[in-house]
Order: sequence, then C-alpha cells, then structure tokens
Amino acid sequence: MIPNNAHTITLLGTGLIGDFYISALYQHRGKDTVQAVYSRSADRVKQFAEKWSIPQTYTDLQQAVNDRVSDTVIVALPNHLHKEAILAAASAGKNVLCTKPLAMNGEEALEILEEVEKAGVFHGYLEDLVYTPKTLKAQQAVKRGAVGQVLWTRSREAHPGPHSDWFWNPEYSGGGAIIDMGCHCIEIGRNFVGKEVKPVEVMCWADTLVKPIDAEDHAVGLVRYETGAVTQFEVSWAFRGGMDLRDEVSGTEGTIRLDHFLRTGYELFTSVGMQGYVAEKAEQETGWLFPVGDEIHALGYSHMFTDMFNAIDNQQTPLESYYDGYVVNAIMDACYQSAKSKKWEPVKLPLWRGNTGGSQPLGAKEYDEAHWLIKEEHLPDGRKKVILKEKDSGKIIEKQLNATT
Repeated sequence: MIPNNAHTITLLGTGLIGDFYISALYQHRGKDTVQAVYSRSADRVKQFAEKWSIPQTYTDLQQAVNDRVSDTVIVALPNHLHKEAILAAASAGKNVLCTKPLAMNGEEALEILEEVEKAGVFHGYLEDLVYTPKTLKAQQAVKRGAVGQVLWTRSREAHPGPHSDWFWNPEYSGGGAIIDMGCHCIEIGRNFVGKEVKPVEVMCWADTLVKPIDAEDHAVGLVRYETGAVTQFEVSWAFRGGMDLRDEVSGTEGTIRLDHFLRTGYELFTSVGMQGYVAEKAEQETGWLFPVGDEIHALGYSHMFTDMFNAIDNQQTPLESYYDGYVVNAIMDACYQSAKSKKWEPVKLPLWRGNTGGSQPLGAKEYDEAHWLIKEEHLPDGRKKVILKEKDSGKIIEKQLNATT
C-alpha cells in the first residue's frame, strides 16, 4: 500500500529536540503538519509557535493531547513526564510517538507499553540513531549475511553534555549518560545482533569523573546475548571537540565501521567563524570545523518519521515500538545495578516476545566432515593455507592449498 494520509500533530515540548522533529517532519514526507504545540512555559510556547507557524498553543497538557484537530501526539518532554503524557494521549485515542528513553526505568516502561496496547493506539519509539542512512544500510548488510554471525558490536556516543538543565538531575532524567545516550547505543546493538535474540546479562562501569552532578558522566557497558554475542557501549558527557558517534560490527565473515558525525567528509577551517550554528554539540566556530551537510538526515530523523507515519497509514508496526523502548529500559536497569554491584547482573524482562526456545549459539564453521575451520589465508607468495581442527582428535593442523610452481 502506498501511504497517502496527511497527519496533524500535537507536539509536546519546545526544546531542541522539538526543533529537530519539526524540521524532519516538514523535510521528508512534507504533508504532515504540526497543528498544536505544548510547553509548560507560556513565553516559550509562544516563541516556538511563531517560529514554526503553529496555529494552536497550550500550556495545559490535557487540553493539548485532546486537541480536536490533531490525530497524533509526539512526546518530546523531559523523561519524568513521558508516562503522564503518553497515558493521556492513549486515553484520548491518539497515535502517540515518544522520544528516547521511553521511561525512567523498566517497570515504568512496561506499564506504559501495557496501557497503550490496552488502549489500542499506535505507538512508536523515536530512537533516531537506528534510522541513520548509514545504520539502515549496515542493518541490511547484516540481515543479508554479509558479515556472517554477529559476534560483537560497539557503539560510542560522547559529547560535552546535554542542552537542558533537567538532563543533569536524575530526579527528572532517571540517570546520567547511560539513560541519555546509552539507550541509543544499546538499541543500535540490538538491531545488529537481532531483536529476537534475548539479552541475558550486563556488566557495566559508570562513574562521575568531571561534572559536579549526582549522576554518571561516563560509562562503559557490555550486554551479553543468548547466542553469546556481546554488544559494547561507551558514553561520555565530558568529551571535547563536538559529538562523537561511531558504531562497529564484527562478524564471522566481515566487519562494519561507521562514523556518523565527527568525520563527515566536510572539513572547514575559518579564522573568523561561522557567525552562527555549526553542528549539534560543536564547541567552537573558528579553527578546523566539521559541519554536517544535512544534520536532520544524518541523525536519522527523516527516515524515522517516514517509517512512523507510513506504519500508521499501513496499519503496521514501525521499526521501533514501545516494546523496544521497554527492552532498552530493562537493559539500562541492569547496567545501573551492575555499576553498583561491580558484577554481571541479569536483564529482567517479565515480558519477552523474542525467541523463547533459545537462540542458536555462535559456533565454529565446518570445513569438511572431519575438520572445523579455524582460519583461511592467502600468503604473499601466492599460496593458500588453512588451519583446521580435527573433529575426532582435537588436533590443530594446517594444510597448504593451490601452491605455486
């Protein structure tokens, strides 16, 4: 089916993410319009509405979600307000999309998921970084077997810290760099390993090294999956030099490396400055700069909203739903527990919709009936060599193939 519906939207929130969302909505599909906008600040909502020519403004959440014209609500509010906003939108019968993370913790995320499913409304999890053009292309390669079995993934997000004050207070955010950026990295890893594969346990280090806050500003985590695959994430709120977004995938048959932001192919030196915005989290406007040609597109917002509204039109589940947000929240809960205990901690998923009979474990590649393949290589002199393990004896041997004369 070719989607042909134009949607009217109520946007909840007027922060930086709201600007990104509207830019993406108007840039890609083009036919969807923001009918109403809500903010807790009357001055801010007025300024935002004037900037984007939004006809209706609200400072009352219930009135905003019950706007008579809009059919879709986008939640772009601080984390501690997600549950209230989502449940209000579901009660109003609206399609409801929510920014990351879905909730403050796994328990709250599960409650949200159950309520929206009970209400029967469309729900989409706005995890933009799994929608970047490079990431989507890499996911296709993995699904087609280009890298073989996925053994390990690494996702890194690091920058000087969030834009708004509430991010820095765990009472409103639910945590620090893990809940802010680890959610991105964890879901990228899930997409590469396979969402049907159950995350089993987590080992995580987290600490406050630089910022005078009550939350972690650095963390490194390992998430082990039922197959034996591991996804690694690195996050920092004290990285200098802009925003570092990188992903890697290592498989039995190949490797993928992605650099999304710091090295974009556009490098500019200026002694006088850009006289304005350079790129998200950029710390300077003189010297060597690395602007992004189309920031909205590069960060995945355009493809994300296209997927969401096409899914609404076609009555399908989007690539990222609240179920995914719930799984990510549960993994982050285990991260925080591991950071405290200094041990591997189990991922608690009372609701699991992936493989239930156990996932196929990672295993050795068979060379022939009598041998396992350890390594195959071409030597500088033209010879080909294989290193094998005999199945019966366990002995490791090597064979020379295609020797040159």
